[in-house]
Amino acid sequence: MDFRKHLNTWLWQVLCVFSLGWWGCFSGQLHYTLTEESEPGTFIGHVANDLGFNAEQISERRLKLGSEESRRYFVIGFENGELLLNEKIDRESLCGFTSSCLLPVELITEKPLELFHFTVEVLDINDNSPHFLNNDRLIKIAELATPGLRFPLENAVDQDVGSNAVSSYEMSPSHYFSLNVKHLKDGKLLPELVLENALDREEISEHHLILTAVDGGQPSRSGTTKITVLVLDNNDNPPTFDQPVYKTSLPENIMPGTLLIKLNATDVDEGPNGDIEYSFEDHTLKSVGRLFKLDPHTGEIFAEGNIDFEENSFYEMYVRAKDKGVPIMEGHCLIQVEIQDSNDNAPEVVVSSLETSIPENTPLGTVVGLFNIIDRDSGKNGKVTLKIPAGLPFTFRSFENHYSLITDGILDRETMPQYVIHLVAADLGSPPMYTERTIVLNISDVNDNPPIFSHHSFTAYIHENNAPGILLCTLFATDADEEENSQLKFSLSETFVAGSPISSYIYINENTGNVYAQRSFNYEFLQLLEATVFVEDGGSPKLKSNATLYIFILDQNDNHPKILYPALNREPTEHQRIPRPVSSGYLVTKVTAVDADSGYNAWLSYSILEASDPSMFRVVPHTGEIRMIRTLRESDDSTYTIVVLVKDNGQPALSSTATIFVSFEEIVQDETPKSQDYQTSHREPSDITLYLIISLAAVGSVSIITFTVLIVKCLRAKTRSICRCTGEPEVNDFQCHYQPTLQLNSDGTLKYMEVKTLTRPTNQCYSTCLSPALERTDFTFLRPLDFPQLKDILNDEDSLSMNSEFGEIIQVRKLVQRTYC
Repeated sequence: MDFRKHLNTWLWQVLCVFSLGWWGCFSGQLHYTLTEESEPGTFIGHVANDLGFNAEQISERRLKLGSEESRRYFVIGFENGELLLNEKIDRESLCGFTSSCLLPVELITEKPLELFHFTVEVLDINDNSPHFLNNDRLIKIAELATPGLRFPLENAVDQDVGSNAVSSYEMSPSHYFSLNVKHLKDGKLLPELVLENALDREEISEHHLILTAVDGGQPSRSGTTKITVLVLDNNDNPPTFDQPVYKTSLPENIMPGTLLIKLNATDVDEGPNGDIEYSFEDHTLKSVGRLFKLDPHTGEIFAEGNIDFEENSFYEMYVRAKDKGVPIMEGHCLIQVEIQDSNDNAPEVVVSSLETSIPENTPLGTVVGLFNIIDRDSGKNGKVTLKIPAGLPFTFRSFENHYSLITDGILDRETMPQYVIHLVAADLGSPPMYTERTIVLNISDVNDNPPIFSHHSFTAYIHENNAPGILLCTLFATDADEEENSQLKFSLSETFVAGSPISSYIYINENTGNVYAQRSFNYEFLQLLEATVFVEDGGSPKLKSNATLYIFILDQNDNHPKILYPALNREPTEHQRIPRPVSSGYLVTKVTAVDADSGYNAWLSYSILEASDPSMFRVVPHTGEIRMIRTLRESDDSTYTIVVLVKDNGQPALSSTATIFVSFEEIVQDETPKSQDYQTSHREPSDITLYLIISLAAVGSVSIITFTVLIVKCLRAKTRSICRCTGEPEVNDFQCHYQPTLQLNSDGTLKYMEVKTLTRPTNQCYSTCLSPALERTDFTFLRPLDFPQLKDILNDEDSLSMNSEFGEIIQVRKLVQRTYC
């Protein structure tokens, strides 16, 4: 019933079929016809062909009907695109007395999403016969009635329309009466009984007539009613209305009890023959009696029930006025009431189609939803506008009361993963009425964000001699995308370190980012491992980022001090010959040692472990010089044995011993040790000597430059923090909390670095920067972490033949090497 009422007031106009991705109109309105009462499955039309779809497009675009009414009465063939009847249609129950019964149909296609509109007109068949609401009608006419007097008869009702509706009336023949049919403006026929000759009650008191209503169908149908005319005596003047037809209007939703109209009928008779009583005719619709109340004495008609324009916009009331004479005489009139619409229905937002999730890279202008706006009111009250909040990347395009929601801005799931859109539909009535509808659009992810490391570089520290497989550090990275687009995988660049692939040094778990050691590291051969690490997501296409991983190898005290002089591999038959006399402080000899470790682990100290005469000799702790404590006496022995302990500063400390034989001789021949005594007979002496001389010169030059630079910096900075580096003691011995600036060679050794130098364990440190220009000189001691000449010396113990002078040079070289923090 609601659908029929809606169709009675909401007639579909010619609609353009518009494309949802591109707003356009179909060149012609599709219109199909269907005869009512057709069997389900009846073919209606080739919709797909008429829309220009070929067989392949019919299958791909997945045609479906949009509205619920469309799916109730029709079905669409998925294979051929034919429109078929789904349910038998009774035009009379669907459209009532409306002459044109049009059913709007919505067709939705996919890929791209489009909405098409067309109409199906339900054609009437003559399946209903005319009928009268009352099978018998009694009319009382005074015998003195003047010929030509007219009496309105009940009109027949036929649910069919057009040519199938009532087209004529017929009445059985009579000498006294004839039938006259009036054609009203709305096309209806109103039969009237016309008195042709004067009546004589004494001759015939009752007249019986048959009224027949015939429709125009083929074949025609008819209905009859019986009319009984009762001839009355005396009262010869009927009541008379001042006009036969009254027209008035009434706004809907008027308050009950509101006066609609006051009728005025007069009777020239006197007494009871002139007293008038009003009532509705028998053939007045029962619904009129429920909505309107007629005062029988005053002729006033009041609104009684809920008058709704959307239910019925026009009413007709047949009223008669009869007197109380004998016989009773009647007057008749027609009241036509037009209902005026008021804005009492809020718009209704119907979602025809809606995408629940759209990708964030959806292009501008893409249709994501279809909406129909229905307002049961008419005129301005039924015109609706649809709005969405400002600032959203969406907008509307409309055609009449059909709207499509399209993208109007850039979508970014990482910024806004979901939009809750509050739609507001407002009509143009006064005051306007509103309806709100909330829809939710989820934004799906695309891989548009590369993974990002938490830091540009990662630093890990590990002591040498580590166990393979130990965890070094964990790489952290994030990806703003979600699901597989944020699934991260870590990897390592394939570079080579010292001729071996870097993957042989470290391993990265691609899922967790944990970095493990593949081997045991040796600080003496590799101090810093630099690698480029990557992280990529699982999206398509994959996105990746990189960072730098620094792994610092920390030294451990795993090397004993190495005695360079005296050589440990020689037989202790050669004595250190000292000429008599010898005074206190005389330099007897010097023990020279080196340590392959670095820092504190390579800081050596010397002490006498055992001596033939402890009161005779002493050793300088940090230089290894053995000097006389007192003057040699005549009574002293000529041969002494000294065992010197060389110990590093590691934890725990490692040590080595050197045994020295000293002989005091009365007469010493000219056998002063030459520089070549420190060289093997198998080694070319000139190279090592040259290296040592250049080294000493370089040490002095670098020291002077270093101190000069430090003094200039302190004078410029004038801050406590810099000056403290040269004079102010720190809390902990031998600690310079300073991050060195490193530059590596291709083999993993240091090219140059900014370091702190320690001269004595007095908590004083100096900032020294070694230039990369020294890389290719012979000052190998300036590169404390890579000294190949010293390694050769350590590996070839038999090749050294040293005197005290050579030992001093090596010791200076060692001291320079171990002064770096």
